[in-house]
Amino acid sequence: MTRIQQKNRDLILAGALEAFSANGLRGATIDQIAKAAGLSKPNVLYYFPSKDDIHKALLTALLDMWLAPMQQIDPAGEPLEEVLAYVRAKMLMSRDFPRESRLFAHEILQGAPHLTEILGGGLREIVDRTVGVLEGWMAEGRLARVEPRHLIFSIWAMTQHYADFETQVRAVLGEGRDPVAEGGAFLDDLYRKLLTP
Repeated sequence: MTRIQQKNRDLILAGALEAFSANGLRGATIDQIAKAAGLSKPNVLYYFPSKDDIHKALLTALLDMWLAPMQQIDPAGEPLEEVLAYVRAKMLMSRDFPRESRLFAHEILQGAPHLTEILGGGLREIVDRTVGVLEGWMAEGRLARVEPRHLIFSIWAMTQHYADFETQVRAVLGEGRDPVAEGGAFLDDLYRKLLTP
């Protein structure tokens, strides 16, 4: 793929994020995506044959982005600090990419029709690898024993809540508060207490 082709694909995916975030999959149109991308409709259809193909490509890219911090957990690192670094990375993603998080959550709530094979394949493999690292640390007594998959689920739920329910969080906290900074400090304390052997 040439640099121009990659640039156009990136523009289309950015435009699609805007259109899908504002209108949902059903409400968004190729015309809206093209307009948001600054490209013609035929140009968009050159790269992606349908709106569903754009949606699936966007969700796949989002899943890769969400999973990148998990793949950076270093098995040779200090266990508690590696887990806490993962929690911090997920909190920053919730701050920096709230639309992406909500789009992904919406797909999951719909039964993940565009991601079924990815969720059962690549995602499970990455989680299984991380579980193996966590179990190794627990077996060595370097992390407190907890069920590792549910630990991962709890991290996802606790961090992505700040993106998916941002309006609710801000309404409850009130003006002048930083949800991500406060939430990050709370989660650091929570997981430190939970996982210190």
